[in-house]
Amino acid sequence: MPELPEVETVKGGLERAVLGGRIKGLRVNRYDLRIPVPQDLGQRLSAQTIHEISRRGKYIIMHIGDSYAVLHLGMSGRIRIFAAASDYEARKHDHIIFEMEDGGLFAFEDPRRFGMFYLAGDDGWAVERPFSQMGPEPLDDEWTGTHFYNAINKRKAPIKGLLLDQAIVAGLGNIYVCEALYGAGVDPRRGGDSISKAEADKIVVQSKQVLERAIAAGGSTLRDYQKTDGSLGYFQYGFQVYDRDGHDCPLAECNQKILRIVQAGRSTFYCPSCQK
Repeated sequence: MPELPEVETVKGGLERAVLGGRIKGLRVNRYDLRIPVPQDLGQRLSAQTIHEISRRGKYIIMHIGDSYAVLHLGMSGRIRIFAAASDYEARKHDHIIFEMEDGGLFAFEDPRRFGMFYLAGDDGWAVERPFSQMGPEPLDDEWTGTHFYNAINKRKAPIKGLLLDQAIVAGLGNIYVCEALYGAGVDPRRGGDSISKAEADKIVVQSKQVLERAIAAGGSTLRDYQKTDGSLGYFQYGFQVYDRDGHDCPLAECNQKILRIVQAGRSTFYCPSCQK
């Protein structure tokens, strides 16, 4: 599933291509996504201007006319953008196609149909779930070591799971949590109540640094993810521990191999020597 860096990269592609543009029309090929696409989507969004595109957690929010559209890429969703509609080649799983008045086009493709594209209610997207339950954004100044420490210091759950809890911090996913915990030198199995304030500070700093590097690299392409121009992210070539079980620890003076364990049904990768 695309995580924060991948979603941020897609958001940036949309901003560069269609922000401020007017939608000429759209067609919906499938309405039965994880949340059904509104039957009147075309009527509500056609001839409307895209005023703003933002991200919250792993969601993209598009302010179109008087409506707010919520996009989630799910497991396999992609946004493909074309400067000219004549460049567009339809694919089997293109569920929603937007034609812009400037001649451009973008399509939401999702083979597994776990993604979403729906309209928020009249009260606005921020007051609806899941947004109303989300913690701070990990790249915001609001998310500090102190904030994180206060959120976890009475929790016995493993620190890996706590970092994945969107109510504690919004947008972190499995890849970047594994990388951040390695950078902070913290064993992913430790309970939140065992994490010191100094360690919480390190985890926050490492999380921010890992995310910033991943965004600069266009995210990580492991299976389905592509950028809006069809190119691939390349942060996966810089993984320290994720998906590297059996490889040597990147730290030259460490003679341990990276291990893989399963936590709450997800793979965790870590160094048993460097992560205490």
